[in-house]
Amino acid sequence: MERRTIFPGKLLPMLLIAPQLALTFVFFLWPAARAVGEAVTATNAFGTSTIFVGIDNFTALFADSQYWSSVWRTLVFCASVSLIAMVLGMLFANFTDRNLRGKNWYRTFLIWPYAVAPALSAVVWVFMADPQIGVIGRYLGPNWNYGLNGAQAMGLVIAACAWKQVSYNFIFYLAALQAIPRSLVEAATLDGARGLTRFRTIVWPLLWPTTMFLLVVNLVYAAFDTFGAIYALTGGGPAGATETLVVKVYEDGYIGNDIGGSAAQSVALMVLVVALVSLQFRFLNRRVQS
Repeated sequence: MERRTIFPGKLLPMLLIAPQLALTFVFFLWPAARAVGEAVTATNAFGTSTIFVGIDNFTALFADSQYWSSVWRTLVFCASVSLIAMVLGMLFANFTDRNLRGKNWYRTFLIWPYAVAPALSAVVWVFMADPQIGVIGRYLGPNWNYGLNGAQAMGLVIAACAWKQVSYNFIFYLAALQAIPRSLVEAATLDGARGLTRFRTIVWPLLWPTTMFLLVVNLVYAAFDTFGAIYALTGGGPAGATETLVVKVYEDGYIGNDIGGSAAQSVALMVLVVALVSLQFRFLNRRVQS
């Protein structure tokens, strides 16, 4: 029988949700509304006057070849970060779910990276990958220099951002694995399903809802929350090789002083992510219900 909490009036429930609503309004709804407003206006270089320009900012944005280069770069970056972080998170969770000696320490060490700030994690990777002082970079040969090589710089920021997100995926995959009935796994083992066959036929279908949820979270993380790590590592360089959309918004708005164009980029990125998340959740609901 389902148990429900019944409040004597409407005041207490409203007070309980008021802090969350206030945070949502201040940090999400209000900035989004400001971005939409600035995307349809143009401000002079001194910020003293603003005029309504309609969709001119979006027209100029979609005609800019550099913007489309950033879009493609962002898609590759988001897909790579999500894939690496989710695969490693699932792999580590499978190892931890077994009866291993010292697995509690193992879990603790895997969770720690998620508590590290993005900019600080970038500093850690600088000390590892720098071609002169890096504990690993100094041994990668004379051709290793992510400050000059765009492909190396992109690979480095993908590795750094994926490493930061592995812990998050590990937590959810471990919880999902522990929720699978042991009797089901043991029955499959007795029927001869072992190793990859058991994972593919029994475990993976049960992990599918968790995987779809984590896919949404990882894509949003890669699109928005990686600015600190990218900017601390490469600053969007070399020659814009690691300039994702969120970095381009900062560069054009706060350094290039193009507030209208930067706001248009923010709105376009927000619409893209919202549409992607909506499609994934609809697909997830269909798979769960079926």
